Amino acid sequence: MQPLDKALRNQLDRTVRKARPVAEQAAGAALEQLGVGEESAPGYLNDNQRALRRRLRAHARSLGDPLKEGAQAVTRLIGEIAYEHWHRMLFARFLAENELLMYDGVAVTLEECEELAEEEGHSSGWALAAKLASTMLPQVFRVDSPVFELTLAAEYQRELEELLAGLPVEVFHASDSLGWVYQFWQTDNKERINRSEVKIGADELPAVTQLFTEPYMVSFLLDNSLGAWWAALRLSDTDLANAESEQELRDKASLPGVPLEYLRFVKDEETGNWTPAAGTFDAWPQCLAELKTLDPCCGSGHFLVAALLMLVPMRRELEGLSARDAVDAVLRDNLHGLEIDQRCVELAAFALALTAWRFPATGGYRKLPELHLACSGLAINAKKSEWLDLAGNDTNLGIALEKLYNQFKDAPILGSLINPEASLDNETLFKQKWEEVGPIISKVLADERDEERSEVGVVAKGVAKSAVLLSQKYDLALTNVPYLGISKHHPRLIEFIEKNYSTGKYDLAMAFIERIREWIKPNGSYAVVSLGEWLYLGPYMQYRENYLEKHKPLLVLRLGWNAFSTPIRANPALIISQAGNEKESSFSLSDYSANKKIQDNVRSTVSGSISQVNIAQIRKNPDMRFINPESSERDLLVKFADARSGLHAGDLYQFFKMFWEVENLSWIWEPVQTAVNETANS
Repeated sequence: MQPLDKALRNQLDRTVRKARPVAEQAAGAALEQLGVGEESAPGYLNDNQRALRRRLRAHARSLGDPLKEGAQAVTRLIGEIAYEHWHRMLFARFLAENELLMYDGVAVTLEECEELAEEEGHSSGWALAAKLASTMLPQVFRVDSPVFELTLAAEYQRELEELLAGLPVEVFHASDSLGWVYQFWQTDNKERINRSEVKIGADELPAVTQLFTEPYMVSFLLDNSLGAWWAALRLSDTDLANAESEQELRDKASLPGVPLEYLRFVKDEETGNWTPAAGTFDAWPQCLAELKTLDPCCGSGHFLVAALLMLVPMRRELEGLSARDAVDAVLRDNLHGLEIDQRCVELAAFALALTAWRFPATGGYRKLPELHLACSGLAINAKKSEWLDLAGNDTNLGIALEKLYNQFKDAPILGSLINPEASLDNETLFKQKWEEVGPIISKVLADERDEERSEVGVVAKGVAKSAVLLSQKYDLALTNVPYLGISKHHPRLIEFIEKNYSTGKYDLAMAFIERIREWIKPNGSYAVVSLGEWLYLGPYMQYRENYLEKHKPLLVLRLGWNAFSTPIRANPALIISQAGNEKESSFSLSDYSANKKIQDNVRSTVSGSISQVNIAQIRKNPDMRFINPESSERDLLVKFADARSGLHAGDLYQFFKMFWEVENLSWIWEPVQTAVNETANS
């Protein structure tokens, strides 16, 4: 499958941005009709509508909408209804266009849904298609949610259907469409938040930090971690000694569907032998069933899907599995994901399910193993007494719930930074494993009729599942860490990072790298798209010193300001590292930050130069900056002269601008004209 071209991506952008306000208006009108926000229920409601109203009010409170003097706020509820209804329709079309929308065990088209709608008691074919999609995706859409019992007014429903029908079929076959969907949903909100210059709290964080990871970044990090491990199995010493090029080695190591086109090799100057640029990851499990991967900021699941597509052919080759069994095995054993925003968790789950169903020779739609995905940012809006009441007479469950409440009360701000094991010690009365908490809650609430208690139980099970994933250790962590400078941090986030990850306090990206180090096993590794400034700017010197003490870089690649296909102000770096402090070891280092276009970065990651650098060389650099060895070995200017102000034109202020006067300031040097060639006669 090919990614969206620019024209299709722009069309998808326009459609999603138009859909959001329509869906929100529809949600608001539907809630107003039921009087959900009013103190008293309208007299015209029947018994079923009154029951739905009560459930929606309880659900609104579980989302954090307050109840004051009988009036129920519905701001968060409107947002959820709009998102869920639109995306259920969107997913239905994805399924239909891929011949995966199932009706009584048979794939149906949207046209056939239209024919069946009246017979099935639905207002339109789209309504039936959406219902079928939610039934197929119980891990995406909560089956018992009152949100889907709400019917949107016909005029809004038609407008949403028309928007969705207007998208070309190619959108639903592209490899990256789902990745763009959420970013476009948040675009207008993100722009509004950035203009407001508010501190970024729970309501703003998902929109501000969401950033779609470019496919070449994902492929590069996977190829040079998991792909390098695989190459070490496939390539002989003779291959590494006699190969004429990197491409020759890629061809020998590749599998059908796994071309390893971004896998980089470096040549030892003394022996002439090739080796993977990031190493061979020999300490990983030799049995792939034991390899655990995690994306702690999984967004729409880009890394997880790419890892699935690599691991399935590998496990088929090593274990002799069928395509279907290999897909199920990878979902069951290898892939784990966390995300601060529940809506992104749904997208990631759908992306994995869709990829699994349309993987060749797997038979299409079927029930999949439970996906190891969880929202690390679920809000606990219940009172502590209501929360603990879920335990009933179960003492161990009560202790577990209290631990969860204390640790996750700020989850919408802290997300995957939370470490559920941090407060546990040998003296604790806590006897329950995190894995056991969710099933026990389900058993306790099996026959629950109280709406408030049921909603609290749903959140508690979600938090318990998040605690499981947050507590485990992994062989490989893969992610695009969130970027957010300290000036934008919420006070609670500042406090938490200062206490737990103080060396990374200047940016959320750096704090996350420190958190990731806690997840990986002693011989584990991580591969991340990271903020690039910390590698060389002066204010980050302390962090670089800490990094070189506690982390072992394997491959560091700077991309600069032109790394993304959308106009995003980001200066990323691709980093593969391990825990450790081998001060004399070497690693691979490249700097492509001078590239002017994303296409140049893509080419550079495939064939650009890579230097081998000893960590001791980096330590010798001024401020421990990650710069190429050719630069670090040269004499510094200070050896020859004291340049107090630097070189400049005689009339400096006529020819130069201040940084705030330049819209697209870049760290790339540009030539400037410092004098005129001719002087006009006055």
